[in-house]
Amino acid sequence: MPRSRRFQIPGQVWHITHRCHRQQFLLKFARDRRLWRYWLFEARKRYGLCVLNYIVTSNHIHLLVRDQGKGEIAQSMQLVAGRVAQAYNRRKQRKGAFWEDRYHATAVEKGDHLARCLVYIDLNMVRAGQVTHPANWETSGYREIQSPPRRYRIIDLNALQQTLGMEGTSQFRTIHREWVEQALADDRMQRDPRWSGSLAVGSKPFMEEVRRQMGPQVYTRRTESDRETTSLHDSSGTYMPNSNS
Repeated sequence: MPRSRRFQIPGQVWHITHRCHRQQFLLKFARDRRLWRYWLFEARKRYGLCVLNYIVTSNHIHLLVRDQGKGEIAQSMQLVAGRVAQAYNRRKQRKGAFWEDRYHATAVEKGDHLARCLVYIDLNMVRAGQVTHPANWETSGYREIQSPPRRYRIIDLNALQQTLGMEGTSQFRTIHREWVEQALADDRMQRDPRWSGSLAVGSKPFMEEVRRQMGPQVYTRRTESDRETTSLHDSSGTYMPNSNS
């Protein structure tokens, strides 16, 4: 299977997904999900990773980050994935791969598309039928945004607000909570593979800019559009259409 190419675009927001090997439920225990979150915190400290949202499920993770242009995303993913896999295999006396070969990254346009992606991540475990509200899933960015811990904060709220074009933390929390409640009320639970399987999601002008920055290797990639969104296909085959993303 071809590997999905990695792109570095300073200032770009990326939605990252990384799945356990063969979609096994290797993160089904809370201790392993918490360990993933701990190493994400360490990655933020060590490499300056700018985290906007995240969720750790039983067999994959979602991570929303803003590219600082210093190679911090690749370094962070290597650190987190490696340490979690080592700890699990050592505890279980297990050998073999813990993760799928590589993580997948989708460029997301700032503004409305970013807001939709944020909520899509928040609702992951509701969509999977594990909880009725994102506040009930411990290892999630929703809980951290709405009830920030005194220590070990991971999400950069200032960066998130800035990227969404908002000001005022308390106002942002209210708006964020309203977005989620409205999505729940409207029953917007459907899985949308564009957020996890495309090279980019946004408006048509955004897609043209992404093509320009990614270079000739994406010029032949197909795009699909509806009234609100254009997505750029990833032909690498890294996306798993049967997963609960």
